[in-house]
Amino acid sequence: MTWTDAGTEPVGRVQRKRDKRIRQILTTAAELVGERGYEAVSLEDVAERLDVTKGSLYYYFPGKDELITAAIETLGDDWSSRLERLPAGQEGTPGQRLRALVREHVAIAVREYPAALRLFLVPSTWPDAQRTRIKELRRRHDRVFRAVLEEGLAAGDFAVLSADATLQCMHASMSQAPEWCGALRGRARERALDELTDTLMKLVAPG
Repeated sequence: MTWTDAGTEPVGRVQRKRDKRIRQILTTAAELVGERGYEAVSLEDVAERLDVTKGSLYYYFPGKDELITAAIETLGDDWSSRLERLPAGQEGTPGQRLRALVREHVAIAVREYPAALRLFLVPSTWPDAQRTRIKELRRRHDRVFRAVLEEGLAAGDFAVLSADATLQCMHASMSQAPEWCGALRGRARERALDELTDTLMKLVAPG
């Protein structure tokens, strides 16, 4: 096992603490921007929410743009990667797989990123670099759902007037899941998530 110079703590543990701290900073920044918008959030706001000094944030990020960009990258990659790796989203019929993807998406939104989800609405006031990256992450996210939808359409399992319109309606509704289900707890929340998922699956139901 490798130890720090002080000989008091394993390097691996130090790295895990650092990674956890960075994750907390990124998640908090994402939440604040989701709540208030890009222009209304400063490093001071992030530091205050975390109950740390502004100077401590500079240890990890040189400025606001770098922090918010990292938050976008981390959140967007994590979300899409989890959907891409979802076993239930890779096995079974197109209907079963699409339902699994929708259910996982709304569960992540409600339990983990209720405010940060608004990051991906691509407001026109954001800097060009962040807007471009958000659009790229949205396209990656969309491809996960589109692939299953198109497979179901080809197999005759789904029926829609327009794949694009269906996905837009689906994503718009999923983005509201924290508003609809966030205040619920326990079985009531799980039931609400199931009901929302089953309602969205009606968008692709034949007949």
